[in-house]
Order: sequence, then structure tokens, then C-alpha cells
Amino acid sequence: MTVQSILSRKGTAVFTVEPTASIQEAAKSLTAHNIGALVVTGTDGHVDGIVSERDILQALSAEGAGALVRPVAEIMTCKVMTCAPSDRLADVMAMMTDGKLRHLPVLENGRFVGIVSIRDVVESRLEEAAKEVTGLDKILGQIRASQL
Repeated sequence: MTVQSILSRKGTAVFTVEPTASIQEAAKSLTAHNIGALVVTGTDGHVDGIVSERDILQALSAEGAGALVRPVAEIMTCKVMTCAPSDRLADVMAMMTDGKLRHLPVLENGRFVGIVSIRDVVESRLEEAAKEVTGLDKILGQIRASQL
């Protein structure tokens, strides 16, 4: 199973925010879209970073409500790891686990084609495992039937 299987089910929308946007604007966008992270892009569309709910909470915890006027660029994660639609879910899960990442933008030929969360990946892997178990049960049933 690949990242494309997730994108086929959930869609390819990627919500972005400019690095100069305030933390409050980013929080409003996260809430409006019911998502956990925004890709931070400059005017040229280049990926500058990623900002998550966790980043915002850490800023609020450290500074209080005054943090809301600061630009997203001050709290975003600058080193953004990405994946491709053709990447295997097992590899993506390992990358996310090793990097302690909850969201991973999906790029194809240098452009966004979606974003996956650790939840998306885990759910897909569980579905994949359930299908494998069902398939093995069928094979076991056939073996037992042939032995009678």
C-alpha cells in the first residue's frame, strides 16, 4: 500500500499559510479547516516550513496570549520532511516515527499533491493488516477443507 492510497481516499487539499501571517491567523485556519498543521509557503510557493497545533500551544504556554501576534515564521518547523505518492506506507510510518512527525506533506515533481498525518498512515496500515488476516484465514480454511 502506498501514500497514493491515502490521498485517493482523503483528497489532495493542502492548506497553507504565509510565514508573515500571525499565529492567531494560523490558529483560525487550523480551526476552520479542522486540521492539525499548515504548510508554510512563501509568495513563490516554496515550502518554508510547517506549523502545527503543538507549535502554537508551545508558544502560548511560553508567552501567553501575546504570542498570537507573532509571525508564524518564528515558531514553525523549518526542516520539512516530505514523501511522494509512490512511497510505501511502512516506509512513511518509519520516517514519521523516527522523526517524531505527525504531518508529512506529499510532493510530486516539486508540487504539493496532499498531506498525510500519522493517523492516516496508522489507519491504512491497520486496514492492510486486516485484509492480510482475512486472506490468511481463507487460505487456512482451504487447507483444512482439503485435508478432510
